[in-house]
Amino acid sequence: MTRIGRRVLMDVSPLRRSRDLRCLVAGQLLSTLGAQLTMVAVAYQVYALTRSSLDVGLVSLAQVLPLIAGALLGGSLADAADRRRVLLAAQLLTLLCSAGLAVNADTGPALWPLFVLPAVAAGFTATTESALSAILPNLVPRSEVASVNAMFQALFQIGQVAGPAVAGLLLAGAGVRFVYWVDVASIAAAILATFLIGPQLPQGGAAHPPGLRSIVTGLSYLRGRPVIQGVYLFDINAMVFGMPRAVFPALAATVFGGGASTLGFLYAAPGAGALLGAVTTGWVHRVRRQGRTVIVAVVVWGAAITCFGLVRWLPAALVLPAALVLLAVAGWADVISAVFRSTILQLTVPDALRGRLMGVQMAVVTGGPRIGDVESGAVAAAFSPVASVVSGGLACIGGALLLARLLPAFRRQRAPAAPDGTQPAPAAEAA
Repeated sequence: MTRIGRRVLMDVSPLRRSRDLRCLVAGQLLSTLGAQLTMVAVAYQVYALTRSSLDVGLVSLAQVLPLIAGALLGGSLADAADRRRVLLAAQLLTLLCSAGLAVNADTGPALWPLFVLPAVAAGFTATTESALSAILPNLVPRSEVASVNAMFQALFQIGQVAGPAVAGLLLAGAGVRFVYWVDVASIAAAILATFLIGPQLPQGGAAHPPGLRSIVTGLSYLRGRPVIQGVYLFDINAMVFGMPRAVFPALAATVFGGGASTLGFLYAAPGAGALLGAVTTGWVHRVRRQGRTVIVAVVVWGAAITCFGLVRWLPAALVLPAALVLLAVAGWADVISAVFRSTILQLTVPDALRGRLMGVQMAVVTGGPRIGDVESGAVAAAFSPVASVVSGGLACIGGALLLARLLPAFRRQRAPAAPDGTQPAPAAEAA
């Protein structure tokens, strides 16, 4: 039984060997939980003020440009300076944005801060994630990178599950202002955890001043590397077409006939499935066909979202349970895709460029869902929330199959062979 557990359950042994990793894990767990609380609270406030799914989507649209700018500039900074200092500065600025939302809830609320402050915070959050992703491969041996990525996916999914569920309860009880102040406290704790880690200077190659030229140098690395391009394109496809969270408030009020608690469960269900997927990733380090695994995971995601949009045809007693199960399946597929996409990037990009390339990844990972919010909100406004979900799921499946055909190098991508204990090669190639 113990042997089966080691093969299935998430490998947490890297935590025993790295104090810095333990600090980052603790800090990210708290900040992720707070961020999910705020995400639900903002959507709830905007829908309560406007009664429009499109407006909920537009809140996310306002975050796209700051996310992209923050991720790219943050990646450039992470390749030129102590990544620990970049983390601390970005987290502090994110805390100030959350405090602004709390003050707005206390004194208003006005609608415009619900667009502006989450947008600014999104940029600083993307900077945080770019620097963090550049740090992780330097804390563990090469053979453990996939396991560490799975660990951080588990942390994120714990926040995805607990955050929305707790947010729904707090919104119905303590109110929205209390939710924002909890987020402020969680970010403060994350700042303390980051302060405790050692300096994280970039390795390999001369540092380049951060800025546009540095970003262009990083982007030029993508030329002629279809495997890395595929990492980004598969995620964009899944998030733009297969992420219908902007219509969750409307679905909670109409199809499922519930209120804030039901909305919280809808937001939490994908995270529950992803959490289950993350804690059962003891097998990921044995997977060789990483590209093919990503393709299959994205197709499963799209199929689950399509079926989620059709649950209203089930008997009334089964509608909500079936919807939550399907969202959980989608979340499970998404976390598997995320683990392998991050691993492919981190093991094929040299450390001197990793911050910038992970910045592009963060722009895709965080910006794609925002664009997806607009897409799903616009389709829901033009047709119906159900039509938005079903059409998006089918488009996700079709897009994944098309990309698999157009990018055969990604389809054939295999994990690079390396003896246990070796560090990532400074200039490994993925094509």
